[in-house]
Amino acid sequence: MAHPQPQEQEVKSPKISAYDAYFETVQSRKKLPGPLQENLTFAFSKVPVSAFQGVPGGKVIEIGADTCIADAVKVLSQHHILSAPVRNPEAEANADWSDKYLGIVDYSAILLWVLETCELSPSVCSATAAGIGGAGAMGAIGAVALGVTGPAAVAGLTAAAVCSAVAGTALGTIGAAAEKGEGKDSPTGADNLTEDFDSIILQDEHFKSTTVRSILKLFRWAPFLPVGTDSSMLSVMLLLSKYRMRNVPVIEPGQPNIKNFITQSAVVHGLEGCKGMEWFDCIAAKPISDLGLPFMVSNEVISANINDPILEAFMKMRENEVGGLPVVEGTKKKIVGNVSISDIRYSLLKPELFSNFRNLSVKDVMSAISKNQGKAMSPITCNHQSSLGYVIETLASKSVHRIYVVDGEESQVVGVITLRDVISCFISEPPNHFDAYLGFAVKQIMKH
Repeated sequence: MAHPQPQEQEVKSPKISAYDAYFETVQSRKKLPGPLQENLTFAFSKVPVSAFQGVPGGKVIEIGADTCIADAVKVLSQHHILSAPVRNPEAEANADWSDKYLGIVDYSAILLWVLETCELSPSVCSATAAGIGGAGAMGAIGAVALGVTGPAAVAGLTAAAVCSAVAGTALGTIGAAAEKGEGKDSPTGADNLTEDFDSIILQDEHFKSTTVRSILKLFRWAPFLPVGTDSSMLSVMLLLSKYRMRNVPVIEPGQPNIKNFITQSAVVHGLEGCKGMEWFDCIAAKPISDLGLPFMVSNEVISANINDPILEAFMKMRENEVGGLPVVEGTKKKIVGNVSISDIRYSLLKPELFSNFRNLSVKDVMSAISKNQGKAMSPITCNHQSSLGYVIETLASKSVHRIYVVDGEESQVVGVITLRDVISCFISEPPNHFDAYLGFAVKQIMKH
């Protein structure tokens, strides 16, 4: 009698295991009633992606893979966006998305590349007499790349879609307006953009000759993982939370162009716009401790000491794939500020800082930014008794990506809550959802 052969089990990659571990921690620490969590997950599974408000102007900005870095920066700045899909110029007009798009380019990746370029080849970034404020090509790319750090508009979940989906869960009648906003997580504004860009940065051969394609997979470059217009917002929220995507392109099957571009910030702004709805308020009123936030213990918090070299702080961000760190002092890790990739902007714009960049401390950069602002840059914090609604409102209104959890009179940092964490609070992953809806997309993540 023949015995059935055991089926070969698929071995999960380290990345998938890490995603699973994060989400299992999230679900185990949440204290939401089971029926409420199930209803919320079901509701978002019934909200179609097509109901999510589109980008301003109705057209997603794309950047060709053969575009030089200087021009890519210019496109992002002109449209006041943080990231854009990278198009393969060799693909046919009617090509499938997998052939047409190569990835996603974003400001943070460019900034880290600029820093490493200067670290490996200081001559590339030397000042020139024609430079802006004496900063040369570096000052020019700093002025443009860092002039705007927020998306032009952060769209929200449309009232009708959420209302119809969640109303069916017996959580109440819902009505809301979508919110839009611009990122303000930076020390300087869009007025730093300059007409000198064309005459300076385009003269530097390094920035003219280096294309987006050539550095596409360096640093924090993201793969192009779209969902269809008929997909659910649950799938999008899982990609933005569990699977650590910062952007999810939306395509319409059979159509050549991207229909929408959904970010973590957009979803959190959309959730904030749901204030006043019964289903949202019953969760938003809960203290973050009831939701298991923050999803880390205090010794897992990655921080920068106020006296650390600023370059060391930026390298910590790169190594840990985070966009910012709390700045602490003393043995009790009292929070005194925040340093983010956006702060590279100020360092590049000020030649007196950039010329001494390798010797600058975190304190030096924070002091320079505070002097420029005319006031101390206070860290954005909450405590364990703060409500989830307060956290969401703070993240949305200040257009920042993280809020630090502090404890005691010494304001010791005991955790960080990110946009990813907030999105994770509202959803769980149904059985077999991975294979049915996300299997292909997540396999693509493994290639990057």
